[in-house]
Amino acid sequence: MKHSTLILSLVGFGILAAMVLIIGPSKIVSAVELANPWYLILAVLIQFAIYGLWTQRWAINVNSVDINIKKIHLLPMLMVGMAINNLTPSGRGGGEPVRGYILSKYSKTTFEKSFATVIADRGLDTFPFMVLAVITIISLVLFMTLSELVVIGLTIAVIALLILFIVALYMSINKEFGKKATLWLVKVIKRFSRKEHSTLEEKALTVIHGFQNSMRTMIKDRNVLMYGLPLSFVIWIFEILRVYIVFSAFNAEVSLLLIAEVFIISTLLGMIPLLPGGLGAVDGVMIILFSAAGVPPSISAAATIVERLISFWMTTIIGTAVLPYFGTGVVDKIFSKNS
Repeated sequence: MKHSTLILSLVGFGILAAMVLIIGPSKIVSAVELANPWYLILAVLIQFAIYGLWTQRWAINVNSVDINIKKIHLLPMLMVGMAINNLTPSGRGGGEPVRGYILSKYSKTTFEKSFATVIADRGLDTFPFMVLAVITIISLVLFMTLSELVVIGLTIAVIALLILFIVALYMSINKEFGKKATLWLVKVIKRFSRKEHSTLEEKALTVIHGFQNSMRTMIKDRNVLMYGLPLSFVIWIFEILRVYIVFSAFNAEVSLLLIAEVFIISTLLGMIPLLPGGLGAVDGVMIILFSAAGVPPSISAAATIVERLISFWMTTIIGTAVLPYFGTGVVDKIFSKNS
């Protein structure tokens, strides 16, 4: 896993490096030097506000299943999970089991209950994104000239995400479907694994049962939908606003609507489990789309690189720095726990 992640990371860096070379490093550096520092500071502050909103949303789920832990302790767990998401080619999902494991360890509760809060948190994050993605695709089809292949590709991506969301939700709350899906996964594991798994079925069914109970409890909690869902929309608005502020720092005349469309499309690509955190692909797509919309390539590249430094690399650095507090063996423990 470590070797494949390293190779994919190098591929991502290669994509970004190629884009920079094509545009011209000196032009990009010149554009960065002209950026308004106050706007960039504001973008960083918005990102820290997003960290706080993410923590608040997770806390709503945690409180709904009576896990006793302070919000201030959830924040570093969240940052570790986000960092692992960024460093693993898993479609922004590699850090979720780690978040569940750390929460269960420090709150003295079961992994199933803790992990259920993380999955519910991702569900609250995914639903607004799908709504925004559908609106974005419709607006692109109506107001922009795109090739039929691009439109079909984007539509398929959204439909696939919607199907996965519905299947995961149904599996989380329906006992019979959850049992069948779990037993099917156990069969797959047994077929391709050389290890002895005599008690795997029993353990898996126990885990899914505890997980489903916690999920049903959260779904019935009014606070999860009344506060968690609107909060998710606010978070996505803040993320789009951060990108808009960064481009404003470069005095780029880009509409908020265009920023939102490009950001949603690039995020959708970032969810494809090929490159860690969509590294290279997201950056490249943003640069290409903004340039196609009339933004000078040097400005597109400079603004995109700075934006990713704030949203991707700052998050990764903070999460990695916090990881030793929980123990560097956290990732290995969670994967061995589920093997």
